[in-house]
Amino acid sequence: MHRSRDKHEKNRRQCKAEEQVKRILGDILQAGANDPRIGFVSIVRVEMTGDLKSARVYVTIMGEDEEIQKSLEGLRSARSYFQRELGHRMSSRYTPVISFVMDDSIEYSARIDRILSEIKREDDVEDPSPSD
Repeated sequence: MHRSRDKHEKNRRQCKAEEQVKRILGDILQAGANDPRIGFVSIVRVEMTGDLKSARVYVTIMGEDEEIQKSLEGLRSARSYFQRELGHRMSSRYTPVISFVMDDSIEYSARIDRILSEIKREDDVEDPSPSD
């Protein structure tokens, strides 16, 4: 019997390739890219197309807005270097074309936490619980 698959469901090969790209790029970043603009960068996740020929690399960058922009520019400028290194180290026939994208999920989570904390503080001020 043929099992139908949702078109958004990733196959094992795609997941394995995404993890490999994430690991290799992380190793390259840890070893140090030669662009002084690139600051403290963490790779959050990698999403590849079904044919494994394109990879969107989601990153978080620590620092002020100006430092973040410089690091992102440095990553994008050094894309060919990362691409070449990836090609040498990957165990697949094709090297995916990579693009770097800022991942705002951590910042978004922190913002939600701050909002929830503020709401809790306001509730505590409005309705103080009896202290026995």
